[in-house]
Amino acid sequence: MAKIIAIANQKGGVGKTTTSVNLAACLGVLEKKVLLIDADPQANASSSLGIDPNGSYNGTYQCLEHQVNAIECIQKSSSPNVDVMPSHMDLVAAEIELVDKEAREFMLKAALKDIREEYDYIIIDCAPSLGLITLNALTAADSVIVPIQCEYFALEGLGKLMNTIKSIQNIQNPDLDIEGLLLTMYDSRLRLSNLVVEEVKTHFQDMVFKTIIQRNVRLSEAPSFGESIIMYDATCKGAINYLNLSQEFIENNETAV
Repeated sequence: MAKIIAIANQKGGVGKTTTSVNLAACLGVLEKKVLLIDADPQANASSSLGIDPNGSYNGTYQCLEHQVNAIECIQKSSSPNVDVMPSHMDLVAAEIELVDKEAREFMLKAALKDIREEYDYIIIDCAPSLGLITLNALTAADSVIVPIQCEYFALEGLGKLMNTIKSIQNIQNPDLDIEGLLLTMYDSRLRLSNLVVEEVKTHFQDMVFKTIIQRNVRLSEAPSFGESIIMYDATCKGAINYLNLSQEFIENNETAV
C-alpha cells in the first residue's frame, strides 16, 4: 500500500513544488510507482511535468469534492513511473465549498482509499498556506516533508507549522510523522547559508535530511520545459541532489519497515 507524503510549509518560495516534482521523478527513475497530487491552485507541479493546467480534465478539485473517483482524476506525466493528479485555478473555490461539509478535513483521505494499492508512494504538493486544502493533505498523509530554504527568515513560521502538525496529530491524524526537514537553496559560498544549516541541525538534529539541495540554475529552468530535473539534465548538481534525496528517502522507509 502506498505511503502518502505531504510536502508542506506555509512560507512561499522554499522549494515545495521543486521538491515534490523532482522527488517524485527520481523515485520514478528508481523504479518506484509514484502519484504526484498537485494540491496548490497555482498548478506549478502539474505544468512542471508537462500537463496543461488549463486543460479540461478532472483533477484535485473534483477529487476533493468527491465529484468523481480518484482514478478518473489521474493523468500520465512526462516522467517515467509518475502519474499526476493535476490542479486547476478552480481549486481555490474548494476552500470555501468544503467549509460546510461534514468531515471536511477527511475528504482527500477518503478519496485516496481506492487508489493506494496502485502506487508505492503518493506525494502531495501543498499550497503555501495552512488552509483547508493543506489540512486535508496533512490529514491524508502518513508523513510530512518540510522544505526550509537556507536564508535569513528560514526558521520564521516554522514553529507555527510544527504547532499545526501537532494539533493534526492530536485531532485528525495521530499517525502523522515528520519524515524530515529538507534544507533547500543552499549556497556554500554564503556564510548565511552555512549558519542556517548549522542552526537547523542544532535545533532539529535527526529530523533533518542528510541531503541538502543546492542552488542550481538548471533546477529553475526545467519547469519551463515541462520536465523534471532528471529528464532535463541528469548530470547537473540539482539532479544529483534529488537522486541522493530519493535514495535517502527509500533507505529511511525500507529500514523502517
